[in-house]
Amino acid sequence: MSGSVRASRETERPPVSVSFEFFPPKTETMEQTLWNSIRRLEPLQPEFVSVTYGAGGSTRERTHNTVARIARETTLKPAAHLTCVAASREEVDEVIRAYKAAGINHIVALRGDPITGVGTPYVPHPQGYAYADDLVKGIKAIGDFEISVSAYPEKHPESSTLEADIGHLKAKVEAGASRAITQFFFENDVYFRYLDKVRAQGVDIPVVPGLLPVTNFKQVASFAARTGASVPGWLAQRFEGLENDPETRKLIAAAVAAEQVMDLVDRGVTEIHFYTLNRADLVYAICHLLGLRPKVEQTAPALEGVG
Repeated sequence: MSGSVRASRETERPPVSVSFEFFPPKTETMEQTLWNSIRRLEPLQPEFVSVTYGAGGSTRERTHNTVARIARETTLKPAAHLTCVAASREEVDEVIRAYKAAGINHIVALRGDPITGVGTPYVPHPQGYAYADDLVKGIKAIGDFEISVSAYPEKHPESSTLEADIGHLKAKVEAGASRAITQFFFENDVYFRYLDKVRAQGVDIPVVPGLLPVTNFKQVASFAARTGASVPGWLAQRFEGLENDPETRKLIAAAVAAEQVMDLVDRGVTEIHFYTLNRADLVYAICHLLGLRPKVEQTAPALEGVG
């Protein structure tokens, strides 16, 4: 492709907005890595950044502290994940009110994984919100939050069919959700086929593709096995034999991510959510390809002879 044709295509593309997901750190070293990543990505001015949440008091506290610090110390707009798992309505409502008091007005509402582990039966808390649509209703009853929810292009592992899973998404939208963020996928056709089916069911909110840059193939394959996302054979082949070659893995990861992102944009996608795993470099490079640049504060030049 000639430089002029490439430049023309890039000029024709609509602007793309991005958002990033982080997870709360468990150790001081992990906290340093997280905040280095946040500071690296902050100048790109994402639409929002989300922080994941798990069952259990200590995890909830780490999430709240991370979200509150982002709101307090950065220019970013944080979104807090919230689940139904292992908590009563009263306990969940307390968390929602705490976010409201901290000025957090965006929540990512999720059912959550069973506390007994992925793959085991989910049992709602007897005094809790049973499912994500119930949680969305509860959040809306407390405040006028922006609410994002999950979507599964290859269906949630516990759903009987993709159509049934889309029915769950529709219930969340009817409860008040205004955005859906997809589970990660590696074949873009999977996302577009899913989007067609979602629209056919009358769901018209943004369905933002969630992307997971492959920095560690074995780790990603493990994530995919637990979440029901498929790993195409061609992706495994690209990383084959690179277990002990981290530098080449980084180059391959960048090429794979760039191909997927640019194809999505060329096919009309204007919003992308990145699962960062608290690592910034690859995500930053992809955003650069999308045309996102750090905002540089302009200062007036000093006048010669003045002062």
